[in-house]
Amino acid sequence: MRMKRVAVVAAAAFAFTLTACGEDGTPTPSGGTGSGAAPASDTCTTSGATFTADTAAAVTGSPTFDKIKSAGKVVVGVKFDQPNLGYKDTAGTRCGFDIEIAQYLASKVGVDPTKIEYKEIPSANRETAIKGGEIDYYVGTYSITDKRKADVSFAGPYFVAGQDLLVRKDESAITGKTALMGKKVCSATGSTPIQRIRDEKLTEPENIVEFKTYSECVSQLLDKKVDAVTTDDAILKGYAAQSPSDLKVVGQPFSEEKYGVGLPRDDKAFRDAINNAIEASFKDGTWQKIYDGTLGKSGSPATPPTLERY
Repeated sequence: MRMKRVAVVAAAAFAFTLTACGEDGTPTPSGGTGSGAAPASDTCTTSGATFTADTAAAVTGSPTFDKIKSAGKVVVGVKFDQPNLGYKDTAGTRCGFDIEIAQYLASKVGVDPTKIEYKEIPSANRETAIKGGEIDYYVGTYSITDKRKADVSFAGPYFVAGQDLLVRKDESAITGKTALMGKKVCSATGSTPIQRIRDEKLTEPENIVEFKTYSECVSQLLDKKVDAVTTDDAILKGYAAQSPSDLKVVGQPFSEEKYGVGLPRDDKAFRDAINNAIEASFKDGTWQKIYDGTLGKSGSPATPPTLERY
């Protein structure tokens, strides 16, 4: 059974490398069809929240909003292989905390969520996709950093996570970041977590393993080719919940990762509008309903963070 899980995760990762950044077909309210794949035994569940387009929405002086209005749709960058966050099941349905946040924001700028065009953008390509106008905004465990703010802007944060470690269930030697020396550690290329492992010299350079997606790292972990996968605890808890007999999260976060909505750098009017929408979701209970029905199913309660309006 373990090897079967390895195979389906690897197949999902392979499909992603072939088709990432391709257009989706006609989406459904909770997701859509398109590129990528998911483990065969998994199906999407949603929070049950409904999002109705605000037909009176207007953002004066925003090129991004004008583009969305003219197109009659919004193009959103997402992840596809992060359970409870940004995920696509075998039926082509998209679900998770980030997906529903993206749908909620679309409704607030006047677009019905069924008109979202999803594009799967790997971590290393996010700034390029935003700067090049390939997507209108990005919602996918996107940590706000000063380096990234030189290229793009952010609304939020809409969630705060912490870097942690995913290991095999029978692992006893890896108890935290100080136990990584001599261990093979895997994460996504271009991600904040892999850069932290490198900068803090937590393991030898030759033991740092990178792939385009976290699902590829999880496949390597299950197949005993790496010793740990590192990224935000929110992502890792989703994988652990998917394979509870094989995987566990160490539970010793060693960073603070503020998730933001990635936006074009110079469109302040649109950034203000997205910040206003996020803040409204905090106050009216929408954020909590989305969280409890998606990411909250991993077993970690949470409340809305403080909006910082970058």
